[in-house]
Amino acid sequence: MTAPRGPGDPIAGAGAVPRIAGMPFLATSADAAEHGPTSSLDDGTAPDGTTTLYLVRHGRTEFNTARLLQGWTDSPLTEDGLAGVRATARVLAGRTFAAAYASPAGRTVATARELLAAHPGVGLTTDPGLREMHFGDLEARPEAELLALGDPVELFGGILTGTYPGLPGAERTSDYLDRVADAFGRIEREHAGGGDVLVVSHGVTLLAYLAMAGTVPMDPLANASVSTVRIGPDGEREVRTFGFDPAAQGAPGLPVPGTEQPVRSPERPDGA
Repeated sequence: MTAPRGPGDPIAGAGAVPRIAGMPFLATSADAAEHGPTSSLDDGTAPDGTTTLYLVRHGRTEFNTARLLQGWTDSPLTEDGLAGVRATARVLAGRTFAAAYASPAGRTVATARELLAAHPGVGLTTDPGLREMHFGDLEARPEAELLALGDPVELFGGILTGTYPGLPGAERTSDYLDRVADAFGRIEREHAGGGDVLVVSHGVTLLAYLAMAGTVPMDPLANASVSTVRIGPDGEREVRTFGFDPAAQGAPGLPVPGTEQPVRSPERPDGA
């Protein structure tokens, strides 16, 4: 699950994480555990000079429970959503975060503040580049209306690769991926010397970055789940944990058929 990086990589130059190109690799899996969410958080000691990003999806919200699309729309955490965040906070309490970032949405800020309760010396920086994908005319509409547009594998495969132009009334998919790449590029550069960094964002946005960083399944990330990416001193990225769900609440939301869809990040073309 490693994506090498070199002098031609935009991280080293213009400052953006390289976006994936082409269509995702789709394969039926005889062993779902091989590609699906991991059952524990990676506790291995990172080599000196390595930065580890702890990527947390916001806690479950009222819209998540009602199965409504909330993109740039916001809704508060539910009681069980807050309980899930607190379970994640206990898992992360022993980490020493150098910094914390969040999307400016209320649900992500509320999640981040709960996670940082055990880290009183760490400030929170909000970055609009970490916002969720905009669902356009489908904002606050039932998820079923999005699924009615076509096969979710093809739809989200096209979103993650930038081949899907965008939903009606929404930002262009290519613009969305560019802002996600730019936001994570800024974070990687700011903390290139090593250390642990907390990033609280959204399901599609985190999946987009994880796909840029390595090879991951196109599984929905559970609310309050944790994924980790290591960035070595040479800029090499490695996805170490995918979708660890401390509260075991699962991922109410967009279903993925009985197919594993690992998104492979190819070698970057020059200037990609």
